[in-house]
Amino acid sequence: MNLSAAPVIRLDDLRGEPIRLLLEEHLSHMRSLSPPESVHALDLDRLRRPEISFWTAWRGDELVGCGALKMLDARHGEIKSMRSAHAHRGTGVGRALLQYIVQEAQRRELARLSLETGSQPEFAPARQLYASFGFEVCGPFADYTDDPNSVYMTRMLRA
Repeated sequence: MNLSAAPVIRLDDLRGEPIRLLLEEHLSHMRSLSPPESVHALDLDRLRRPEISFWTAWRGDELVGCGALKMLDARHGEIKSMRSAHAHRGTGVGRALLQYIVQEAQRRELARLSLETGSQPEFAPARQLYASFGFEVCGPFADYTDDPNSVYMTRMLRA
């Protein structure tokens, strides 16, 4: 399999075994890095809510990543559950998913796109990726509060 090939991204119903396993890996990893009150990753049931669109990235028949867009209101969206499968980190999966979600937010004519990620050193690559897409550090948004374990970022999409 060509690890540099762009993944195929598709809307997912969150019912397959591969996505269940990837999300379990994601939650487990988040819990290993942050205290429980600072883990904002969503489980399968909460990702199935109607205000959330969820996509998976595939190379052939292998799940290589996932990401979601949660509608906070008609003009503001939040990126959730961005994850590259461990074996596919550094191969462009995260970049492809982020580009897809930003384009989807623009297609929906959102004015603003925000996210929460960790402040720990392990999250530095994610913060760098978001910054490369024009996201800037901001204060808490939606239901978030000040948390030393979180970094909040946002990007304006429309004038």
